[in-house]
Amino acid sequence: MTISMHQALVPPFVQMLDSLSAVLAKGTAFAAGRQIEPSVLLQSRLAPDMFPLVRQVQAATDQAKGGAARLAGIEVPSWPDTEASFEELQARVRRAVDYLRGFSAAQIDGSEERAVTIKAGSRELHFKGREYLFGFAYPNFYFHVTAAYAILRHNGVEVGKRDFLGNVPLA
Repeated sequence: MTISMHQALVPPFVQMLDSLSAVLAKGTAFAAGRQIEPSVLLQSRLAPDMFPLVRQVQAATDQAKGGAARLAGIEVPSWPDTEASFEELQARVRRAVDYLRGFSAAQIDGSEERAVTIKAGSRELHFKGREYLFGFAYPNFYFHVTAAYAILRHNGVEVGKRDFLGNVPLA
């Protein structure tokens, strides 16, 4: 059995964005329940040189939309990074999910050998589609989703593995 590039990208990214949304909802409830100013959580980070929660969510959604657009061979949409509340982050996550769901299999399938070029500071990174998806898009996307989860967990939000995995049947 083969798996298509669309199947490899869209369903897992949507699943993780849905779980990120649920984790953010728990962060919202945690802040409200403990009367913590939400910006405290939104600006929290795991280490001084890491992005805060708000930027982790923005980066995760950027990786999701960028992955789909690049594999489809279209321009990556630019979204301003202006979110400053849990509600605004939730809207961004929903926007990313809607964007991913808007791609048909025909747009992404067959992109295994498509040339993908990414600007990384002053450098350009060059990939073939499969290499880009599995060696760049996946690791970056999961890194930022994991960091967002870990920031909330570190701050006392009661989230666990089931929250991170989202809607997956576990034995």
